[in-house]
Amino acid sequence: MVTELADPVQYHLPIGNELVSLNDLLGREVSLTWLNKINCLHCGRVTKRSFAQGYCYPCFISIPETEECVLRPELCRAHEGIARDMEWAQEYCLQDHYVYLALSSELKVGVTRKSQIPDRWVDQGAWKVIEFAKTPNRYLAGLIEVELKKHLTDKTNWREMLSNKLAQYVILEDEKEKMRLRLPSSLQPYVLDENNIIEIVYPVREYPQKITSIDIEKQNVLKGTLTGIKGQYLIFDEGKVINVRKYGGYLMELNY
Repeated sequence: MVTELADPVQYHLPIGNELVSLNDLLGREVSLTWLNKINCLHCGRVTKRSFAQGYCYPCFISIPETEECVLRPELCRAHEGIARDMEWAQEYCLQDHYVYLALSSELKVGVTRKSQIPDRWVDQGAWKVIEFAKTPNRYLAGLIEVELKKHLTDKTNWREMLSNKLAQYVILEDEKEKMRLRLPSSLQPYVLDENNIIEIVYPVREYPQKITSIDIEKQNVLKGTLTGIKGQYLIFDEGKVINVRKYGGYLMELNY
């Protein structure tokens, strides 16, 4: 999905050569049908199975977009001149990165490069975020995240996020100061003095009380009234939800 930070977030779904406004479909009956075809997002070949949200296996084990440091920044070695593709690493790893603290159902820590702000936060369904630290590369951001993960989670509880169970009584400025003091002295200079906080509102008319996650490969068609969009999920009536990002490269038909 393509997102735009607004009040609320604006969501668009790429279907063929079009970008369909999902916000305009709220309250309407929508059907999403998988046409039993998956194309690799990198090379375009047809694949029976998708890896890392949209890639065939040969690409998964070779392209820089799926290198291990994408999920574990502390393993990045681009600053040492080591990467699957140094030209790609120059653009994506050897750039300013931010460590952030985000609120959803609980406080979590994460890492994103500057160009992914605020898309990364929207993807995770965070409703409030504070920038914690700024580093000149992915590796250093990863080291800070590793230290903070000793005290905080780095995962989003997607079921609680979609149920709108919010950590409302956490003061981000106070948590940031607590975490600053828990860093080793070598990493503390990267912590930002200013407290930049972003609040995010999602286009949700009704949050589900009981959630049913839909696997489009098992039932092929998802049909219902679209009641909201949050994070990477479409929310339908009767508590049905689908993680759209999971199906990158899947050939879909959207009817409304």
